[in-house]
Amino acid sequence: MTNNKKRLRPRAQESRAAIERLYIAMRHLFIRGSYKPLGVSGEALIEALMTLRPEIYGSIADPERVELNGLLYVFERLPRGIEECRFVQLISKEGYENSSFKTLEAGKRRRNCYRVDDTQMLIEVTRGRSDIYDIMTHLTFMYVEAEKIRRNSLDAKGQTRREWQMLKKIVELEQKGEIYNKEVAYTYLTSILGRTFEETVSASERFEESKYVNNFFEIIYNLGRLSFEEALHDNDREITFSSALRQKIGHHIHGELWASNIKQYLFDNDLLERPLHIISANTHSVMNTIYAPVVLKNTFPNYNVIELAQELSMERNKSHRKKVKQHALKNGMFQIDDTTGTSLTVQIFDTAKFNTKNVAANFVLPEMPQAQQPVILVMDYAFGEQAFETMDELLKPFDHQDQRIPLNVHSVSIMGKAGILKGKKGDIMIPNAHVFEGTADNYPFDNDLCIEDFEDTEVAVCDGPMITVLGTSLQNREILKFFFNSSWQVIGLEMEGAHYQKAIQAASKIRNSIRDDITVRYAYYASDNPMISGQTLASGSLGLVGVKPTYTITQKILQKIFV
Repeated sequence: MTNNKKRLRPRAQESRAAIERLYIAMRHLFIRGSYKPLGVSGEALIEALMTLRPEIYGSIADPERVELNGLLYVFERLPRGIEECRFVQLISKEGYENSSFKTLEAGKRRRNCYRVDDTQMLIEVTRGRSDIYDIMTHLTFMYVEAEKIRRNSLDAKGQTRREWQMLKKIVELEQKGEIYNKEVAYTYLTSILGRTFEETVSASERFEESKYVNNFFEIIYNLGRLSFEEALHDNDREITFSSALRQKIGHHIHGELWASNIKQYLFDNDLLERPLHIISANTHSVMNTIYAPVVLKNTFPNYNVIELAQELSMERNKSHRKKVKQHALKNGMFQIDDTTGTSLTVQIFDTAKFNTKNVAANFVLPEMPQAQQPVILVMDYAFGEQAFETMDELLKPFDHQDQRIPLNVHSVSIMGKAGILKGKKGDIMIPNAHVFEGTADNYPFDNDLCIEDFEDTEVAVCDGPMITVLGTSLQNREILKFFFNSSWQVIGLEMEGAHYQKAIQAASKIRNSIRDDITVRYAYYASDNPMISGQTLASGSLGLVGVKPTYTITQKILQKIFV
């Protein structure tokens, strides 16, 4: 074994132990009901996170340099204004949607949040433990960076530096709408952030481009302000978990209601006993692939599906997206918007209503009895453990009066985005097994998709085992290199695969609630490569690069269904 491998293994083992400590600590604090981020319990989380040093949090372990890409990533997934709040409470669905509090969305995460007053924020958690751990990890990182800002704002004698006082004045001018010299402001901020002038300007521009976060100067000031208030005046920051959340978590309450609504619709519309094909994907690719070629054939003549998708993804074509959806809703598609708290929209496609006038020609089936014509159910992306909750409940028989009616599920197809270890952003991964991180659970399966299915495409494809991680924000390069270089030969990482397969195997092999020869298809497109600097999730979204793999996978799944 080379010296490099000898160094890699202990570091990987140390990192995996840190992940285990993080999850044990977070679970303990959740059960306890509250903790202070800079108290003894909070410090245990910080210590484990500093040991781990996840790639997505960049320079978290640097005592002086504030991690700017990581901050933007975190703030885009937490409610706007959370940097101003001393008190953060995680709650279940407890009726706040009917209150006078304005509902805030947590940017790129589907969470309803409520700002109670100047110091308190409520975050509604309805998607399981993965959601809780995700929030706690992001908050821990945020507090680490806040402490750096405070320390950088003090001189050798412990007095606040001039730069901090000037930042306060700039924020006051900003709030009054008055003009100030931005370059001068960046100069003050550079010292507080421990960054170069160029890095500070670049970060500020990225924050300004985001529609999910507050002003960059205000965010940095408020992070430091709360840190100062705790250090100087004992105004401790605190995170709490409502009793209702602690009682409900893990009991499939939201998933059961969600699945019941879907099965009730299928039953009411005589679709329950028809051949059912479930697809976990976004809520646009299947709809656009089936309907857009017909709706937009005159607007974009001679465009293929991927070219149409690229056009539809552009902001200027919002009216075209609306036109496609309106056509779909009149010609075989029905949408069930979630009201149960899962945040998972469902689309149901009745292929018996497809004809050459309303859908692309390759989705018109030959004449057959209506009872044999398939129904396609598209469910939006689940989040972590929520994948098991929702799929487990969906695959259970429908209880109607004294009857238990099993679903006639022929296939389950999972399309998702994942981090790739054997390629680059935009590539496709075809797994043959899901290895569940931190456990001895492994889920090998026969994937109906293979590399050969994608030979006629222009997208690079690889296959092999994939690891289902406890959280994408908890992975560092050493762990990933270990999984990639060891006998596991893992090609990528994601958060839902093992959970989905666990539910499918339980339904088909143990409960016998669906056929035991059910077809499964898994394919992921690479949203990032966490082992390459500048290609982590914190470096930005895929943009148009993600359109081609997304729609390539969608077309292949639909081809398999319509064969």
